[in-house]
Amino acid sequence: MTSPNLAGYQAYQKNKYQTASPHRLTLMLFNGAIQFALNAKEAIQQGDITSTNKNVQKTQDIIYELISSLNMRDGGEIARNLRQLYFYIIERLIEANIKKRSESLDEVIGMLGELKTAWEAIGKGGTLDQ
Repeated sequence: MTSPNLAGYQAYQKNKYQTASPHRLTLMLFNGAIQFALNAKEAIQQGDITSTNKNVQKTQDIIYELISSLNMRDGGEIARNLRQLYFYIIERLIEANIKKRSESLDEVIGMLGELKTAWEAIGKGGTLDQ
């Protein structure tokens, strides 16, 4: 039996994503990627191969979403550089998953954290939230 509050919570969550600005959605993607990478690191430390794989794949899915959101036509050098960085992150995630290397995840988490901080700073300028 489901809780009567569950439907309301699910509607709230769905609405949160549907009404978010593109800037906010990108921040949500960075937050999710960081969280899944942290979960993967913890799973490596616990020797949980299944959870490691699941969380690395979720992180990869988010990075692929970030790649697909790049405007390569109008984004110029910034878009090209971000695309290269995202593909490098994917390579590090693959290495982390195959070799069960938490150091690779540390690198990914650090890069994603820096990207998130930069994205937050851009948003404070007010140009992307509108």
